[in-house]
Amino acid sequence: MYKQGVKPLLDFTLALIGFVVLCPVFLFFALALFIANKGKPFFFQTRPGKNGRLFKIIKFKTMNDKKNLDGNLLADSERLTAMGSIVRKTSIDEIPQLLNVLKGDMSLIGPRPLLPEYLPLYNETQQRRHEVRPGITGWAQVNGRNAISWQKKFEYDVWYVEHIGFKVDAMIFLKTIKKVFNKEGISSKESVTCLPFYGNKK
Repeated sequence: MYKQGVKPLLDFTLALIGFVVLCPVFLFFALALFIANKGKPFFFQTRPGKNGRLFKIIKFKTMNDKKNLDGNLLADSERLTAMGSIVRKTSIDEIPQLLNVLKGDMSLIGPRPLLPEYLPLYNETQQRRHEVRPGITGWAQVNGRNAISWQKKFEYDVWYVEHIGFKVDAMIFLKTIKKVFNKEGISSKESVTCLPFYGNKK
């Protein structure tokens, strides 16, 4: 009942309210990043959603497109702009994903949508993360986010799939607010962004 009926309705209603309330913030940073990134305030990327269906995720663009002499993008730490750093630390870069929720591609709460090239790398258990819509925040995000291992993230994702419910979502929502204010787990120890997933070690 909750998973199929109540949760989608709550997602749409809360995402709409959230976007209206945060609209001034959205417009301010869209303009600031438009200037900082030479006319490119948004970052679009293909991600797999429920049942592996691909969609375009939208976030605020926090890194520029500077390349080295060989034409390859510089390291993330070198491309992260000053404005982008502020946006990332405050999790404001996630606000545009409310549009993904309104479109029905995402949920407010669920496993984070990762890269499509990771799909063949999951084992049978890890693939269960795609049984539900991906979320802006989730159980893995309130338990370490980018500061924990991939294996632990997937364990948390599958736990959520097996325990999805209103109480669990409410708990994750409240924990997310705390994490955002405390700026916890935004980066891994080795990188300003999440390290790539190379598959499961045998």
